Amino acid sequence: MTITVLLADDQAMVRSGLRLILENQPDIRVVAEAADGVEAIALARDLRPDVCLVDIRMPRLDGVAVTRALAGPDVPEPLKVVVVTTFDLDEYVYGALRGGAAGFILKDAGPAMLTEAVRAAYAGDALVSPSVTVRLLRRLTPVGPAAGTPLSDREVDVVRAIARGRTNHEIAAELFISLSTVKGHVAGIQNKLKARNRTEVAVWAWQSGLV
Repeated sequence: MTITVLLADDQAMVRSGLRLILENQPDIRVVAEAADGVEAIALARDLRPDVCLVDIRMPRLDGVAVTRALAGPDVPEPLKVVVVTTFDLDEYVYGALRGGAAGFILKDAGPAMLTEAVRAAYAGDALVSPSVTVRLLRRLTPVGPAAGTPLSDREVDVVRAIARGRTNHEIAAELFISLSTVKGHVAGIQNKLKARNRTEVAVWAWQSGLV
């Protein structure tokens, strides 16, 4: 299975570097490049890549607007968007995550983190650069469980793992349970917390003191 990726960044050298890293992987193929937000949305809607790797600061439309257009809560068939930023305190990142991004990474995070973020988004997981996780999540408003629906002990274990950036496969290995069981727990957790995605689950975990 090949993961198709769209790259959106206004700097040609950055796009070339990202393409080189990604296409060095046997399971990832870059299918398009966009130099601004408007072009990114048009190409993404036309080609429907598995993952869109989107820079925050771009001409015409920034990464926040692109994320909301492709992955927002009102999008009928949302795409997977991973946001890339140069600065870990970039205010746009918070809006992008609220807009449906499957995670965000720093441009200097390294090839391994970049490829893992793409694979995680493709698998339905979310990955946030560990170096900025705590600072990021402290800026977001946490969700919470509905009255009368506490998390089970196993669900708490899964929430902690999600908050640490673990993928479903890693959670299954750590907790000695099947992948399908992990997915079932994640779905149940999101329902109980009224969380739209794994990022909001992680927000709740950090701000509730579970991690």
